[in-house]
Amino acid sequence: MTGPLSNILPKMAALMAAAAEPLPPIPFVTLNSDGVVLIYGCDAQAVEAGNLLKAHLDVTVLITPPATVVAPPVNEFPIAKGRIRSAKGHLGAFEITVDDFAEAAPSSRSALSFRPSRHGAVSRCDIVLDLSGGVALFPAADLRDGYLRADPGSPTAVLSAVLKARDLTGTFDKPRYITFSDDLCAHSRSQIVGCTRCLDLCPTSAIVPSGDHVSIDPHICAGCGQCAAACPTGAAAYALPPVDALLRRLRAMMLAYREAGGAHAMVLLHDEPHGAPLIDALARFGDGLPAHVLPFSVNEVTQVGLEAISALFAYGASAVRLLLRAQPRHDTVGLGRTIALAETILAGLGFGAGRIATIEADDPDLLAAALHAIPMMPIAPRPASFLAAGDKRGLLRFALRELRRAAPEPKDVIALPAGAPFGAVQIDTAGCTLCLSCVSVCPTGALSDDKERPMLRFAEEACVQCGLCEATCPEQVITLKPQLDFRNGSGVQVLKEEEPFRCIRCRKPFGVKSTIEHVAAKLADKHWMFKDSPERLDLIKMCEDCRVAYVTEKEFDPYGAPPPVRTTADYLRERDGELPKKHDG
Repeated sequence: MTGPLSNILPKMAALMAAAAEPLPPIPFVTLNSDGVVLIYGCDAQAVEAGNLLKAHLDVTVLITPPATVVAPPVNEFPIAKGRIRSAKGHLGAFEITVDDFAEAAPSSRSALSFRPSRHGAVSRCDIVLDLSGGVALFPAADLRDGYLRADPGSPTAVLSAVLKARDLTGTFDKPRYITFSDDLCAHSRSQIVGCTRCLDLCPTSAIVPSGDHVSIDPHICAGCGQCAAACPTGAAAYALPPVDALLRRLRAMMLAYREAGGAHAMVLLHDEPHGAPLIDALARFGDGLPAHVLPFSVNEVTQVGLEAISALFAYGASAVRLLLRAQPRHDTVGLGRTIALAETILAGLGFGAGRIATIEADDPDLLAAALHAIPMMPIAPRPASFLAAGDKRGLLRFALRELRRAAPEPKDVIALPAGAPFGAVQIDTAGCTLCLSCVSVCPTGALSDDKERPMLRFAEEACVQCGLCEATCPEQVITLKPQLDFRNGSGVQVLKEEEPFRCIRCRKPFGVKSTIEHVAAKLADKHWMFKDSPERLDLIKMCEDCRVAYVTEKEFDPYGAPPPVRTTADYLRERDGELPKKHDG
């Protein structure tokens, strides 16, 4: 480490405080593999791989057409030809659909011959060894447990994949990276899609729609954490560790650094497999990290959400850097969106630009150069010391309020980019009929009604900008306004309120006065059921109880006799002049 001892001691105190903070136990899911392997190749190399594995695994070889392969002297495992159309599953539970599938004929002599082929054959296996050299069968293929893919042109890569496949037998524990509460999910309501943030970001397709919410397959999830970082409601939350435990570790580190006299702390967030070796190399063979740079290990850098970033700057960080691979294992779009949103909020609160960014480096010298190039920046003038507790959404809101309190320029309202998880809804009150369909689909209760009066209320604190209200509104009078408003707190504002209509018999309030008067005026002279019948029109102006009593008293069918049914033949006779033309009822 560089700098005099007085500069190093605060850093040592901070790292020890973070390490001493306890973490909850890791939840696991179990993967079971019986050693059934499908080897998918394009030539005799797949058969050779099968020969290497036949003593260890239950082998089946699938060769892409035309499958010109010398027939083995003894058929020790099944060989077939075919082309994989689709694949799904994970270690211990793969399902492969094959077209042009045909089993090898046992009477093959020089070259393998095959029986008649068919499409749509289904194969189930525990392990897939892909030596085809084609497009990967899965998105983010290197993150799919049990799917091994090697370049058939590299004997070393093929042998390495064979050795890995040999060991994939038995029971394996895998961390359950995400905890999910489907009752909080804002994906859809009434078959109208709202929030798709997690679906858009998942690199492994572990997240799929499932009715009004999504479902996350923990056996496929690779733990990048982008879904949890982007989830606006907290339905998806990272579990390695949970967000409250992560914030407590960050708090312990930052408070210990300040109490030991440290200044201008820069936090370097990194994962253990990539970041730890670079930091270790700098410590062993270089000058180490600058004394004011505090390394902090997370399971995946992409798991870092806005709540952690907000808390760090509220606790007194001068800058935050996130260390990534030069060639990331999966897309980091979600992390980029989180950083862009954090930069907007920090700039709006007077922190200025350049406070948070990524460093893409695989070389320790490049990492050191990037860190030394960052200028010293002032910290928040009133650093916070709040203790993190509660759910993800509550922690995020609380961290943002503490960030505003500690900020150089604590503004009340900050405009945010589209897609931000905070904001208001704007309603064209002239076009709103208070049908309250928006209330029925709002997943967080941000929009609500009143049992006593026709009223639409809104709590901005609960709004996650999922867009369900905007998509559902039949009058199309709702628009979203992404913003961060610190003034509202838990307050509720009335967006529109009208007088209720009172039943003309019992004076009981029901419905919306303007709507019922509008409907009555529209039907009075135009609809066959109410035309020239004031008594029937009065039914619209009565509550549900009085309407039944009125029909009984008057002894009439409220629906009357509809116009006679007109058939296609009637319309044709009108066209030919055999009948006078009539207006449809």
